[in-house]
Amino acid sequence: MATKRSSNKPSTKKAAAKKSTAKKQVAKSTATKKTTTRKAAAGKATRLAKKTVNRWSKHVMETSDAMDLQRDIFKSKSPRKIALSLKRSAEQSHRRKAEPFQSAMSMLNFYINRGGKNLSASQTKILERAKDELRKAFGREEGEQKHA
Repeated sequence: MATKRSSNKPSTKKAAAKKSTAKKQVAKSTATKKTTTRKAAAGKATRLAKKTVNRWSKHVMETSDAMDLQRDIFKSKSPRKIALSLKRSAEQSHRRKAEPFQSAMSMLNFYINRGGKNLSASQTKILERAKDELRKAFGREEGEQKHA
C-alpha cells in the first residue's frame, strides 16, 4: 500500500521550485514599486526646485534695492525707448550700488536672462538692440569698458 504524503510540505523538487518562483515574483513586484516611488519623488523634487527658482527671480524683481523702472518698459517695441527709460531710472535712483550704466545694463541683462525661452525671438532682438542703444545713450562704444 502506498502511504499518503502531507500536502503542506513540498516534498518534490517541482513543488519547491514553484514556491521559490512565487517568492521571486513578490520580491520583483516590491522592487518595482520602490523604483516607481523613487522616480516619482525625484520628479516632485525637480518641480519644487523649479518653483523655488521662479519665485527667487520674482522676489528679486519685486524687492530688489536696484532701481524703480517704468511699468512694462521691457515690453516696448522700441530699443531706444527702453534704453532711455533705463538710463533715466538709473540716474535718478539713489538706491543703486554701482554706476548708472552698470545698473541699467545689469537690469536689462537680468530681464533677458529671466525671460529665457518665454521671450519671443522678436522681443529678444529688440532687447539685444536696446543694449547697443544703452551704450550709445551713456556715450560708451561697443566693447569699451571703464576701468577704475
